[in-house]
Amino acid sequence: DRYDPDLLYFDNTELPLGQAGLDIAAHYYNANMKKHGGKLEAVLNSKGLAPDHTGAMVLDIERGRADKILPAAWQTDTCIGDWHYRRSVFENHTYKSAVTVIQMLVDIVSKNGNLLLNIPLRGDGSIDEDERKVLDGLASWIPAHSEAIFGTRPFTVYGEGEPDVKGTGNFNERNTRPYTARDIRFTTAKSALYATALAWPADGKITLQTLAAGSAHYPREVARVELLGSKAPLAFHRDASGLVVTVPDQKPNEYAYALKILAV
Repeated sequence: DRYDPDLLYFDNTELPLGQAGLDIAAHYYNANMKKHGGKLEAVLNSKGLAPDHTGAMVLDIERGRADKILPAAWQTDTCIGDWHYRRSVFENHTYKSAVTVIQMLVDIVSKNGNLLLNIPLRGDGSIDEDERKVLDGLASWIPAHSEAIFGTRPFTVYGEGEPDVKGTGNFNERNTRPYTARDIRFTTAKSALYATALAWPADGKITLQTLAAGSAHYPREVARVELLGSKAPLAFHRDASGLVVTVPDQKPNEYAYALKILAV
């Protein structure tokens, strides 16, 4: 009540504390709805939700991801290092890189998820130089690519490429593999379809097999394709192999590459 948080996270399976947990959830939701004129804006997270509890809370997957599109919104919580500040992570330069975080974000959003990212602080509340590099990388990528992330919804399929995580569950981010230009993630917003390649193609072409001519996933005609963060015009053609887009010689960033596809 004192802090009025938008998000309340239980580091538990289901709700803890028995009836007290149910009372906390009811009070939190009711107070939030009263504040917002009857609309629920609060988010209550917990792990290991039973199927019939999905929707009553938002599923949290700790340091892990879903391996498919989940019907209800969910969340990953992870950290670029350890949950609490550890000097050795800085000294050994073993934080997650900005590339890794952005690739995770794109993958998570394509599967109807959200990313809650922890940046551990020193005892005086500051962050170190390596952490700042990660945040600077995010800050350089997000403004030009926000339309492919924020306020989007999943497509009919989350993407293309071999499975990148094993199953849906906590801590499966340890089992991921390196991405290639064949790893594509889809999102939609308004009239646009976004297809983000998680690596730059060596041959200068991004092929979207899901959007092949005659595909039931995208029966509309493609009118224009843009590369977010680049003003260069893109040539493309569509045949039985997919929608083939020729990208510029120079890549617009070092992280991930979002195509904006507009239909006739």
